[in-house]
Amino acid sequence: LKSGLGGHYIPETSCSSWRLGVEAHNIIDWKTIPQECEGYVGNYVLGERYREDSRAVTEEAYKYAKSLTLGGDGKDIWVFDIDETALSNLPYYAQHGFGVEPYNRTAFREWADLGIAPPLPETRILYKNLTDLGIKVVFLTGRSESLRDSTLKNLKYAGYLNFETLILKNNSTEYKGKTAVTYKSSERKKLEENGYRIVGNIGDQWSDILGTNTDNRTFKLPDPMYYIT
Repeated sequence: LKSGLGGHYIPETSCSSWRLGVEAHNIIDWKTIPQECEGYVGNYVLGERYREDSRAVTEEAYKYAKSLTLGGDGKDIWVFDIDETALSNLPYYAQHGFGVEPYNRTAFREWADLGIAPPLPETRILYKNLTDLGIKVVFLTGRSESLRDSTLKNLKYAGYLNFETLILKNNSTEYKGKTAVTYKSSERKKLEENGYRIVGNIGDQWSDILGTNTDNRTFKLPDPMYYIT
């Protein structure tokens, strides 16, 4: 792409535009990032801009949370996704092309089993602020139920010490072959049927915040590395 009267080339503008399309949910169902955008995406997620973008989302979420009138009965909850929301898998993706390589379930499971993913700092701040307000946190993740122990270990390692529950996906039963939107909508519905009030919902994927039983406000964190339907 070119800009200005002289038609000067702007480095990486095409990758920047691609990322905008991803975040706006205009580019969907993609399997890997463009090969030529590996450097751009890597620089973004390892740099200050990613942190600033994440901070803009979480600060807006906290501002919204402070405006709420809570029930005071312990039933107000905020739903958090885990990967690229509560936890950051950048140490893994730095070794796998920041999304250039196709998703490898076995390799990612080996990483997740270590239980050492750091927190996304901005999300951990939001988590603390919400719990200080009296809002309980529920973690709802597409991770397999078989990763429960390592996920619990990792959440505590990352500083998420108090939360209401952790919901993982059992792929061998009702959700086999179903989309993440279907799975997460169903689990949020179950939470509400059990008397909880979902007052907020945050995730890095559109599939975290689309569907039903999402509450009035949802918050999308940036993630140009992968797409989940």
